[in-house]
Amino acid sequence: MQDFGHILDNRVLLVSLSACFIAQAIKLVVDLVKNQKLNVRALVTTGGMPSSHSALVAALATEVGQQTGLDSPDFAIATIFAIIVMYDAAGVRQAAGKQARILNQIIDELFQEKPEFNEDRLKELLGHTPVQVIVGFLLGVAISFVANFIYG
Repeated sequence: MQDFGHILDNRVLLVSLSACFIAQAIKLVVDLVKNQKLNVRALVTTGGMPSSHSALVAALATEVGQQTGLDSPDFAIATIFAIIVMYDAAGVRQAAGKQARILNQIIDELFQEKPEFNEDRLKELLGHTPVQVIVGFLLGVAISFVANFIYG
């Protein structure tokens, strides 16, 4: 049980997860403003503004850099990891979302008059636009700096 206490003392972990949760909460607000109704599912969805994955890894790299120094191997690893995650969010996952949208259209047209075909639709909102990734990145960096200012 003492190990759990150490986890709660891990500021890198707590700040990174906080950045992710804050980004997801912002998605809820963005969805509320956009659709004029509360959709709690926005708290756990992928895609959308801002990228919570980008916020998480940006906060992680920034916090590691602040604690271990920008010349540390830990910062280098966290930064490379962040770049890979953000590239994937804006590239590969966004392309998969576009493919899902096209496949859903094809399935709708092909099986329009066949009610026995009842497969679930593919999830279309998978990735992020570059702007969503950049906003998530900036949010993560800002949260890390604010946490460092507050907690020293």
